Amino acid sequence: VNQILLLLLVLTVCAILYNKVHQVPSALKNETVDLESPEEMEEEIPVVLCAAAGRMGAAVAAISSIYSNTEANVLFYIVGLKTTIPHIRKWIENSKLKEIKFKLVEFNPMVLKGKIRQDASRPELLQPLNFVRFYLPLLIQKHEKVIYLDDDVIVQGDIQELYDTKLAPGHAAAFSDDCDLPSTHEMIRSVGMQNTYMGFLDYRKQAIRDLGISPSTCSFNPGVIVANMTEWKHQRITKQLEKWMQRNVEENLYSSTLGGGVATSPMLIVFHGKHSSINPMWHIRHLGWSPDARYSEQFLQEAKLLHWNGRYKPWDYPSVHTDLWENWFIPDPSGKFKLTRPDS
Repeated sequence: VNQILLLLLVLTVCAILYNKVHQVPSALKNETVDLESPEEMEEEIPVVLCAAAGRMGAAVAAISSIYSNTEANVLFYIVGLKTTIPHIRKWIENSKLKEIKFKLVEFNPMVLKGKIRQDASRPELLQPLNFVRFYLPLLIQKHEKVIYLDDDVIVQGDIQELYDTKLAPGHAAAFSDDCDLPSTHEMIRSVGMQNTYMGFLDYRKQAIRDLGISPSTCSFNPGVIVANMTEWKHQRITKQLEKWMQRNVEENLYSSTLGGGVATSPMLIVFHGKHSSINPMWHIRHLGWSPDARYSEQFLQEAKLLHWNGRYKPWDYPSVHTDLWENWFIPDPSGKFKLTRPDS
């Protein structure tokens, strides 16, 4: 009996030692699987927005709306001037946005020297940050695909859907065509907006006629862009845009007295016939074109992205559909940025 008990004891000890020896590799194997899980390897979605002096609340509301409506791994590139970056950093770090992933990028306005005519009827359209979209590959280095958004937008859908927009081979960007949604046509007619190239380019100029683009061609809006950085660099898009900016300085080919100001027109030229399309519901625009014209509430609830392009911004007064924008606004901890309301 004693021999049998001794044999059982030896076998038990051997079994314990065997398990201990093999536990460590097993644990390491499980850890490796966890590190390679889809959650850890989730693709980063870079979203570029500008934080301009006097309208930083717009960028904050846009960021807030994106962050609140997605589970995606979003990295915000917030572009500002040297004087504005400390303010936007403080706003983010001292609000509920402190949880977001972000990088602050300083834009040097000297790159625009000699490329902008100083004769605009709307001087706000000449602000340097309006041209950040021209220089995306210089500001964003490591990403193949990038989303650019104007600051006067609110995102109601999951930004992953917009990021998944398919770009055709050879296309450096996708935009929303201005003729894409029948529901916006009535709005366009009611406030006299232009949605063709004639509203942006001066067809009296030979350089414009030489492009061979019909003036009745439907325009597109570059306030929402899904861009392929490899194609952008390969096609030297930035250089092409700068060429047309410089030609405008010399020949006055377009101006802000026309429909979209000085940042839209070069893009209409460079990307004519060479861009993909964004789902129309991902860019419902013209909300800032008139203080009176309104979309139906049901239509706006179905929209994925709202854009207050035009003079009448939702942080100012008068403007329309301000409640949809203000849902996402986060007050400035420093108190510098304040909403303008009729009772303020």
